Amino acid sequence: MILEPLPADGVLPAPVLAELTALYASQRAFHTLSGEFPDPADIRPGQVADAVAAELAVPGAEMLLARVDGRPVAVVSTLARHPDPADPDPWIGLLMVDAALQGRGFGRRAAGLAEDRLRDAGHRAVRLAVLDGNSAGLAFWHTLGYTTVDHRRDRELGRPCAVLRKVLTRTPRRAARTAVIAPDGAVFLFRQENIETGPHWALPGGGIEPGESPREGAARELAEETGWTDLAPGPLLCTWEHDFTRAGVPVRQHEHVYAARGPRREPGASALTAHPAEGILDWRWWTPDQLAGSAEPVWPPDLARLLTGWTG
Repeated sequence: MILEPLPADGVLPAPVLAELTALYASQRAFHTLSGEFPDPADIRPGQVADAVAAELAVPGAEMLLARVDGRPVAVVSTLARHPDPADPDPWIGLLMVDAALQGRGFGRRAAGLAEDRLRDAGHRAVRLAVLDGNSAGLAFWHTLGYTTVDHRRDRELGRPCAVLRKVLTRTPRRAARTAVIAPDGAVFLFRQENIETGPHWALPGGGIEPGESPREGAARELAEETGWTDLAPGPLLCTWEHDFTRAGVPVRQHEHVYAARGPRREPGASALTAHPAEGILDWRWWTPDQLAGSAEPVWPPDLARLLTGWTG
């Protein structure tokens, strides 16, 4: 996929205008919701040309036509800065995929390329608005890592919207964890709360200190968080990356996850007293069936499958 900038003056070549008109016309349901065209069933080239010109008339605006093998599949618009001077982030103003091509990942790819352009320009985060009632659009952006940060009416037509934000640059962090597995196959997990990701269940572990190997860090963290000093991390179960916010800093964490056999028991009393400061809310031993059927997020997400296949 490539993103082709439309002319900054908004004057579109006739073939491009025809392509955009067909793309806009394909999204009748969205235009019915947005109310931006008088008749969503009869969208005309002149109306599309006016809409594009209005988008590009805003200082710092850019419109990009996404093509795959030369065929237009989506259009995306960005703003280097929102007209509200109190808003520090750039915005994605529009992402529209040809309705006949939805479900093929083109929207996700176009959004990722638009984010890359903003990141390369030095921006640390991006925002967008989703109209109330557009539940499919809200779910789409949430799957791309956007979180809802506000509700307001848009400046143009006063429509109620959810405002979403995504951090584009993150601090890298190395961490290590240990899956302690009891003789009956149950695994020990902590329930934790995070401002960005919400509540989730995670294995004992945390950040690797300078000079530590991942295995050494996993052993130290296991002892600190559980009080179990008689266990040592065994085989490497997996590595994975995930995003969250730690002490107010957006982080991309790379984790080594080890496995270890151990008895089914409670954490030590001294470890429990430190849990609130670490964001730990609760602990529990999970059976394989409970883990596979969890309604709350578990980190790493495929832990049930990993443990099923582990015979160490």
